[in-house]
Amino acid sequence: MDLKRYTYADARNVRSLLLDIHDEVYANDPNPFHSRERFSYFVELWSSRENWQCVTGWEEGGPVGYAYGSMLKPGGWWKGHQRPASTKGSVFALSELMVVPQWRGTGRAKQIHDALLESVESDVVTLQVESTNPKAQSLYESWKYYKVGEAKPSDDSPLYAVMAKKLKHG
Repeated sequence: MDLKRYTYADARNVRSLLLDIHDEVYANDPNPFHSRERFSYFVELWSSRENWQCVTGWEEGGPVGYAYGSMLKPGGWWKGHQRPASTKGSVFALSELMVVPQWRGTGRAKQIHDALLESVESDVVTLQVESTNPKAQSLYESWKYYKVGEAKPSDDSPLYAVMAKKLKHG
């Protein structure tokens, strides 16, 4: 798999790709929270941060998926959840990890995830996964994430499991 890295400076150029992959991933999901319009808000929010990083995976001439996120402000955490007292140091928030359906279950998600985190200099990485998706939560647990709580950051959002992982190179 070919991996491509993007930063804040590349955000406008990669925006359509991120939205198109999102549309493929959520093609059969009627929930308005997962609409392209709603997701574009989050793409803009995250990619406008100067420390935003993104990695895309490519195979057989097409996109496999992507992961992106950014460092949280000192002491920062997810909206709707208190930062655990045990979480010390700098934190990278993995905002999105998406793999198109044809590449699920192939290990590509972990490759993209690991490629994104290899250049992250933080003590902890955190993410949120929908609480109604125990398969995804179990996958993250197999990658050494642990659940620290649950959050519902907005009225229209699902309930999320908030997960964290200590980084060895942080």
